Amino acid sequence: MSRLLTTTSALILCLAGAASAETQISVYGGWQTSPHSRITGTLPAGVDYPGPFSSSIGWDGKSFTMPPYYGARVTFWQGGNWGWGFELSHDKAYAGADMSPEFTRLEFTDGHNILTVNYMKRWPGKWDKFTPYVGAGIGVAIPHVDITPTGGQHTYEYQYTGPAARLTAGASYQLNDRWGLFGEYQFTISDNDVELTGGGDLSTRIITNALNVGVSFSF
Repeated sequence: MSRLLTTTSALILCLAGAASAETQISVYGGWQTSPHSRITGTLPAGVDYPGPFSSSIGWDGKSFTMPPYYGARVTFWQGGNWGWGFELSHDKAYAGADMSPEFTRLEFTDGHNILTVNYMKRWPGKWDKFTPYVGAGIGVAIPHVDITPTGGQHTYEYQYTGPAARLTAGASYQLNDRWGLFGEYQFTISDNDVELTGGGDLSTRIITNALNVGVSFSF
């Protein structure tokens, strides 16, 4: 995870010079959930349930359980109040009480990291000191895979698992020329193809819904 954050930070700093009007750094936390999704794949011989599997899983977000849910983005605002930038959200997905019997542990919790390139649009002065905004992004899922098949080996590592997308809608409140507060709704979706230690694979599409609150700094 530290290497991922270092790489992202370096990329942001290198591209910050491309900003023509305003650079805004935002950090947030909040409440994130994830609805059911179907897991499919194949487990190797030697586990308790070898062969193909398919099951519906109810995911828990546990936003405030360590490590918590959080995110950060940088936006390079241009003339016309549109912007582009990068965002990393540390989403979380724990298999709930209805976890498939093929697994004793099934988590993407440190986290289900979504890294996107965003397009943003804002409307300053629309609601007095409140500025509504929307955003959309495309990118990749880089989750920390924490999975143990029943009777099998523990997979515990970061993996690139597939494409991802993000939608955001919210409003900010300017405290002064530099600092602001914001609240927003955020949606992410990702396709995830996971390789399991000892053989086998797992595929699932994970959706998250989040209500975020955060602080931004502009320069």
